[in-house]
Amino acid sequence: MPRAFDRRTLLKCIAAVAASTAFGCSDDDDELPILEDRAFYPQSVASGEPRAESVVLWTRVVDPGSPDADVDVTVQVALDDRFSQRVLELTGVTVTSAHDHVLKVKVTGLAPRTRYFYRFLYEKNGRLVASPIGRTRTAPEAGADVPVRFVVANCQNYNRRFYNSWQRLLQLDEDLDFVVFLGDYVYETTPEAAPPGVRQVSFSEPAGALRLSTSGGTVLAAASLSNYRDLYRTYRTDPFLQRAHERYPFIVVWDDHEFSDDSWGAHANYTDGRQEELQVERRRNAEQAFFEYLPVDPDEAPEGVVDLDATPRYPDTRVWRALDFGTTLRLIVTDYRTQRPDHLVPEDAWPATVAVDAAALATLGLTAAFAADTFAYVDIDAPEYAEAKTLLRGAYVGLAVTAGLARTEAEARADAAVRGPQALAYVNPVLVQTGRAPIDPVGKPRGLGFVHLGKTALFSRLGSRYVTVKDTYDVYAAWRDLSTGGGAQNVLGPQQRDFVLETAGGAQAWKVLVSSVSPTSMVWDLRNKPDVTPESVRNRYYFDVDQWDGVPQEKARLLAELRGRTSDRLVVVSGDIHASFASVEQGVPALTAPAISSASVGEEAAEQVAAAGFPPSSAVYRYVVTEQAATLREGNPGIVFVDTNAHGFTVVEVRADEVRAAYHLIPGTEAGTDYGQRPDDLAARFTRHDFTVRPGVISSA
Repeated sequence: MPRAFDRRTLLKCIAAVAASTAFGCSDDDDELPILEDRAFYPQSVASGEPRAESVVLWTRVVDPGSPDADVDVTVQVALDDRFSQRVLELTGVTVTSAHDHVLKVKVTGLAPRTRYFYRFLYEKNGRLVASPIGRTRTAPEAGADVPVRFVVANCQNYNRRFYNSWQRLLQLDEDLDFVVFLGDYVYETTPEAAPPGVRQVSFSEPAGALRLSTSGGTVLAAASLSNYRDLYRTYRTDPFLQRAHERYPFIVVWDDHEFSDDSWGAHANYTDGRQEELQVERRRNAEQAFFEYLPVDPDEAPEGVVDLDATPRYPDTRVWRALDFGTTLRLIVTDYRTQRPDHLVPEDAWPATVAVDAAALATLGLTAAFAADTFAYVDIDAPEYAEAKTLLRGAYVGLAVTAGLARTEAEARADAAVRGPQALAYVNPVLVQTGRAPIDPVGKPRGLGFVHLGKTALFSRLGSRYVTVKDTYDVYAAWRDLSTGGGAQNVLGPQQRDFVLETAGGAQAWKVLVSSVSPTSMVWDLRNKPDVTPESVRNRYYFDVDQWDGVPQEKARLLAELRGRTSDRLVVVSGDIHASFASVEQGVPALTAPAISSASVGEEAAEQVAAAGFPPSSAVYRYVVTEQAATLREGNPGIVFVDTNAHGFTVVEVRADEVRAAYHLIPGTEAGTDYGQRPDDLAARFTRHDFTVRPGVISSA
């Protein structure tokens, strides 16, 4: 068993160091020669969770001559990089293959706001093989009124992309308290095959992965524990990511790709509803690798070697937490994925299904707003619509079989979907295509079908997670919120939500809410664009309702409650969307950091719009892709700054009276260029944009 810390010995060492800088804390002077060798520490070192008196240290130790063997190491922490002022030496720590040779150690009893150096030593052939030297910094003490500086980063796809953003941060040598990483530290998919020499993750056990067919070819999605470990092992071989970890402590939370794209709980979304995708074991594998490879401490473990077997995993996971930095900042880290319910519009929703009927509209006081014929619906089970129902059912079965379902399953799903209230906006075009007369809408009840929300196809994310009609979606969301007592939109879950609100109080000058997904509303307003055709497309659209736009009532409630508890000294930092935003959302300043390397939202919007049937020559494409930034500003007047095509990071400095933010950006087209040996060229490609945040306001600095 690894040896735990002896607190009395640790305190004695600290006191001795204070008295004499020449004092070393080991029992004996070092007699063996020390040689740094990264081959024994292929993922280098890292630190995280900086608190006033503690920090978590991490490494992975593998003996190249005996790669499967357990090894014993020594952990050293010092006030200087020569380790003459040691404050800790922990010997005989066993690193096992059971957890892929990773080691996490929580060091306590440290001094506040102090820089420490650390390393790991492994005795081999009469010498001590040392890890790279890491440096870390503890948080200010509770009463300290000092500025706090940190970087916000997220979304670092590795495949065929280079970490120019990390290289630039290292060039700047920013004096930081920590890096907050908002999620998508790894991406769970990788192409099944690639040419030799291409920068790409390869699974050592590909049979354990899921095989997914995409327009770009077959990809493998991590599923086994081995697969997820391969992701972290490979990502952490990047030299610039390694050096960022060596230089700064990280505070990390996950988003979706640490498990599965657009996930909720243990549910994946690869098949858009064609298959059931509850994957509990896969989720637990993903979490285990996350906890093994990142220096996180969500449960505030006791001092000493962190017991990785004791870390709770799904469904008992807790990664939400709060960290204090003097009187200036309380960082509230949230988990958007683990407890959230499904997206409000199912990917397999039948477009004709009425989601908000006449009674619901009346309850919401919106009967008059939806009186037009386009919102008419009928009970398709009524005898007079028997023929129409048969045709609709046939249409459903045909679409489902084309999507890959077996006929028996398609027919069963058709029986469940083609029943009860059906929206004529979808029913009548189907009837016309079969040569039948449409159903007269006169005198029929009014309501909203999924088709009115932009859901025009079965088994599609369009109209479900992406590109939904804003005004009708908001009504549907309001009805789901009302009819479920808020449950349909409570993406944080009851326990975490209570924690966030309770933690938002306190004496710190500023509360910074860490959200993996952006609260900035991304709206395409095409209502007054006469060149947009057909006319039915002239609506307002949410681009992405996987993020906070998807839960508008809960977003409004939560931000309002947080504003009250923080006296408006609240900022949200977020990522996920692969774009840069500085905006004010319902009175709350929001800073959305760009992706480190993942495809920009400009690229992704182009794919979604093309998939919806609008080519580059169309007005729709021009507004939502070519002129995307201007369209987003028009759709959300709260946006102060937007860049949808750049990679980079955001440096945030929190002071007692204000928050400053600097966006460091490089064009997303540079992601495929390796600037590792061209630092001057890299520096010239970056631009900087500065902003000042005061309660409820963002302005250019």
